[in-house]
Amino acid sequence: MTATVDAVMLEARAGALSKRSIKTTAKMAGIRLAIECMDLTTLEGKDSEGRVRSLCAKAVRPAPHLPDVPSVAAVCVYPNLVRVAKDALRGSGVKVASVATAFPSGLSSLEVKLADTKAAIASGADEIDMVIDRGAFLSGHYAAIADEIAAVKALCGPVHLKVILETGELGTYDNVRRASDLALDAGADVIKTSTGKVGTNATFPVAVVMCEAIRDYARRTGRRVGLKVAGGCRTTKQALTYLVIVKETLGEGWLNPDLFRIGASSLLDDLLMQYEKELTGNYAGPDYFPKD
Repeated sequence: MTATVDAVMLEARAGALSKRSIKTTAKMAGIRLAIECMDLTTLEGKDSEGRVRSLCAKAVRPAPHLPDVPSVAAVCVYPNLVRVAKDALRGSGVKVASVATAFPSGLSSLEVKLADTKAAIASGADEIDMVIDRGAFLSGHYAAIADEIAAVKALCGPVHLKVILETGELGTYDNVRRASDLALDAGADVIKTSTGKVGTNATFPVAVVMCEAIRDYARRTGRRVGLKVAGGCRTTKQALTYLVIVKETLGEGWLNPDLFRIGASSLLDDLLMQYEKELTGNYAGPDYFPKD
């Protein structure tokens, strides 16, 4: 049975974790880890091959003048641009993630969703970010949602499947917990907060709920599943808070790119500027870093 969420206690805990003070050495390590766990993302209607190649170059070497800054974990693109990203990232170790299953609405037939996923994998995607049908979920069609996730995971095989819950449309923390439990039981490798395409995206309380679901699932089954927060994470302080939430709820074993990701487009520049400030005492403007 899905746990009931105490909203008052949840928000108090998330608020307390967001106020943790992180000192200089730990802050620099946290910034490097946040970069290492990032899915650098472009999911716009104006995306082009040139835009994706530029993004990939930035993903591999975010700050050429700061050699200790790591590459990001992955670049996330639409299925038709997977081949471009795969070619641009060849030999780098940076993975290619692709949204699929009628992203961002999730409103199509299972056949279309599977075809979408199959095309992305055939083009070389290392990871698939699928989105659930929130209308079906909110109507109580839980078995149908679980069956879709299981079918997509079966098609993915060893390709990692991230299941997007679109928590901003689920309405309550109880629904976030139910959707998390459902996705975990259906075979998700990672559960993800949001598409980044609605008004409310990742929040600290939602991240805590999802971490608690992952923790309880790991205790019950022995299988470790990851978390991805996406949408609305634009500042270093926000990124470091998510690292604190994961560490305090799941433990240090989850603080790596296999089990934690931040999906973002504008966050990287702020992380790099804050890192240089800690390193040199001076802020570097965004013009000092590669453009995507």
